Amino acid sequence: MARDNKIDATTTLKEGLALCPLDGRYSQISKDLSPYFSEYALVKNRVRVEVLWLCFLLKNVKGSEILDSFDIKRLPEIMTIYENFSGDSYVRVKEIEADTNHDVKAVELFVAEKLKEMGFDNLVSFVHIGCTSEDISNVSYATMISGALFAVWIPAAEKLINELSTIAVFHAHTPMLAHTHGQPATPTTVGKELMVYIYRMRKSLENIKSIKIYAKFNGATGNYAAISVAFPNDNWQVLSKTFIQDYLGLNFNPITTQIESHDYICHIADGIRHFNNVLLDFDVDMWLYISMEYFKQLVVSTEVGSSTMPHKVNPIRFENSESNIDMSNAIFTALSNKLPRSRMQRDLSDSSSQRNRGKNISKEAIHDFIKSLDMLSDEDKSTLLNLTPSDYVGLASKIIADNSKILF
Repeated sequence: MARDNKIDATTTLKEGLALCPLDGRYSQISKDLSPYFSEYALVKNRVRVEVLWLCFLLKNVKGSEILDSFDIKRLPEIMTIYENFSGDSYVRVKEIEADTNHDVKAVELFVAEKLKEMGFDNLVSFVHIGCTSEDISNVSYATMISGALFAVWIPAAEKLINELSTIAVFHAHTPMLAHTHGQPATPTTVGKELMVYIYRMRKSLENIKSIKIYAKFNGATGNYAAISVAFPNDNWQVLSKTFIQDYLGLNFNPITTQIESHDYICHIADGIRHFNNVLLDFDVDMWLYISMEYFKQLVVSTEVGSSTMPHKVNPIRFENSESNIDMSNAIFTALSNKLPRSRMQRDLSDSSSQRNRGKNISKEAIHDFIKSLDMLSDEDKSTLLNLTPSDYVGLASKIIADNSKILF
């Protein structure tokens, strides 16, 4: 029976103009990953983290007149900034980014803009308070990776394994001549040989499922310096852990530089790469079995295997899989090699984000700025004016003391 070959012209042209097969000829296959790995998804997740952080502060931090006076019953209104995020919202963030030249700052300003529209002007100064851009980004990436892994990739891998298992059971007693060193060997069965791959895939998949996904939320150099100055009476190691685990559903990384260490991403990349290699072994063997006519491919009347030899039915699915796995593994290898390395507390070689253009700021300029902040009390101004670098190490010493069991 011939297939329905009707195509959508707009979609077909869009795929044809794509720079990458993932957005082109494979777009129908890869579309399930778009909600997790697209630029839109990244921006939306960053908005989510900013909004949740503000809501977390409103519920858990005391000692600020503004935070203390907020009616907790109105938290759902703030959450709508994320819940109602749309294509128009995304475009607005990108418009702001065109001015700031900083992707995370654009998200912060977008949230602030929405708060003002709601009449929450007094909360604007608490958006992003105590955060560095990496706090927002590492949580967003962790959420996206977790979603893609457990909602898309793992179910697809399980489906493949289950379908192969069904075939293996059906052919449990179907005899076939085995080959070792490419030469005929003692007999085996189709089902048993398939079970070899199934067992390997299942073990590989179990390893991937066991990997924990981590995130951090501890400021510019991982010491909670800014938030500890703003709210010195709170236990920010405990609060940060609560935010990461209870609000975001991730595992808490307690000791980092400015960036989360990315080790879990390397474990995932290495785990999937191993699964891919098992699948690649399967692809190659199936290609060989087809060439030896152990298996026959279904003939589709409208398809041709060659422009000059139309009788051919090529094993293109296995060949494409082999090639795409090579590409996938190359990317995973590059990520696994690069991500664990970062110069000192932070460099940008692990990120494609654009940063603000910098300025040289003197001590006098900072003091003048502090004195100009009319919303601060005289006590707060005095605290900031007397702050020195040696006072701004945050909880660095306490982090060592609280995690000393790791050292010995």
